[in-house]
Amino acid sequence: MNELRTLWVPLAVSGVAIVLLLVDVLSPPGASRRWLGWFVAAALAAIFAGTFLIDGSGTARGVFEGGPWTVAFQRLFLAGGVVAALGGVDDVARRTPLRIGEYWLAMLFSLAGMCLLPGARELVFLIVAFELMGVPLYVLAAYAKTDAPPGSDPAKKGLASEAALKMYLTGATSTAITLFGLALFTGMAGTTRLDVIGTAPLTPLGGLGLAFVLAGMGYKLGMVPFHMWVPDTYEGASTPFVAFLSVAPKAAGIAALSGIFLFGMGSHRAAWGPALGLLAVLSMAIGNLLALPQTDLRRLLGYSGIAQMGYLLVSVAANDAYSAGMTLFFLTAYLFTNMGAFLVLHAAAEASGSHGYDSLNGLAQRAPGLAASMMAFLLSLAGIPFVVGFWAKLYIFLAAWRAGLVGLVVAGIVLAVIGLFYYLKVLQAAYMTEPGALKKPEMGTGLRLAIGICVLAVVGLGLWPRPLVDGSLAAAKSLLDRPAAATTVNVVPASVRF
Repeated sequence: MNELRTLWVPLAVSGVAIVLLLVDVLSPPGASRRWLGWFVAAALAAIFAGTFLIDGSGTARGVFEGGPWTVAFQRLFLAGGVVAALGGVDDVARRTPLRIGEYWLAMLFSLAGMCLLPGARELVFLIVAFELMGVPLYVLAAYAKTDAPPGSDPAKKGLASEAALKMYLTGATSTAITLFGLALFTGMAGTTRLDVIGTAPLTPLGGLGLAFVLAGMGYKLGMVPFHMWVPDTYEGASTPFVAFLSVAPKAAGIAALSGIFLFGMGSHRAAWGPALGLLAVLSMAIGNLLALPQTDLRRLLGYSGIAQMGYLLVSVAANDAYSAGMTLFFLTAYLFTNMGAFLVLHAAAEASGSHGYDSLNGLAQRAPGLAASMMAFLLSLAGIPFVVGFWAKLYIFLAAWRAGLVGLVVAGIVLAVIGLFYYLKVLQAAYMTEPGALKKPEMGTGLRLAIGICVLAVVGLGLWPRPLVDGSLAAAKSLLDRPAAATTVNVVPASVRF
């Protein structure tokens, strides 16, 4: 019973998926299924509330560990699921009226996999959770095969299939590379337990495994030089889905990376710290520089996301309780900021027939509230004061400074200034350009609610970040201060270790 309580969040999400499947199958042919999106949003919101009432601490068979760190990430994923469900309820119903249930089913199972990753303490379990998260995302990327705004270039239609194929190929490759690296870890330590692997001496083959894991995780997180799938997928897939894809799976990847390198390989930081720092600088530089010439705002936000992953890696490379807490804080800020920006872009694109800068022309005159929301999101991405993105960048740079990574801090600040230019260029279109013949964007109730939630989070946490900062630090401290686990589980005979 205690193990079921520890796993209650992913089990509850899976239960909602099964109920939704039964309702979808048993509904009369031709019956409206638009309400399924609202059902998903309400169910995920209820589970989110339940995380404050139900204590999920404990372990399950030694492979999953519940606690403040795990629950904090689960809340993050559930919040992203609620925003994605609200933001996509009308779009999914319009584009795929006969397959609405299947869409939400795939998203729920992906969420269940995400909720398993922060607590994964065993390598096989980690890979299974990754695949449970990733496989449904490949399906969702190709779901709306005609995701192009009315009146847009017909050549843009059908890009979702290309986006899904690229995402699938890179995802399969990254899984294979990661699995090979984890196998080398197992051979090095004689166990699949992460905490025991961290106590084993790092052998040459273990170092090779470390490199493979970094490369595999780099694909999943969209880090340079493993980033080429990101802008193409963001351009081709459905924009409301990309809002979810751009944050939640990456947060899950960071949770897994933290488990591997902070919890499992923290004692070997001298081996992986410099490599992670190099990837951070490359991601910040390439992401910001390649975003500058983009004309499609989905690609721009894609390269922006690559740069944001670079900022995150600065914090992960610091490798202490403070930096881990600030990583969690940054991810929370980034979730609401980036999802909100994509949803505003979706609303503007539906009204203009374009995803370029011209889709936002005169937005301040056509829809002042929507323009103000976009300004809050972009200023947060740029790290400007009074929105949550400012505190997020400040705290991760402070974490790196405390760890002595002064070079990373200087590089991050310089490259963040470069990123400010393309964010301001977007705001210029919204506030300093005439709307011409563009009409006011029409938004459904769900999309309005989703954008409203993101605005409240970005502005509210920007004005009062302390509760989230304290909660993030407490969650990280619980992860790094936990007692060592037994070393007798899943041990490989010494004769087959390398």
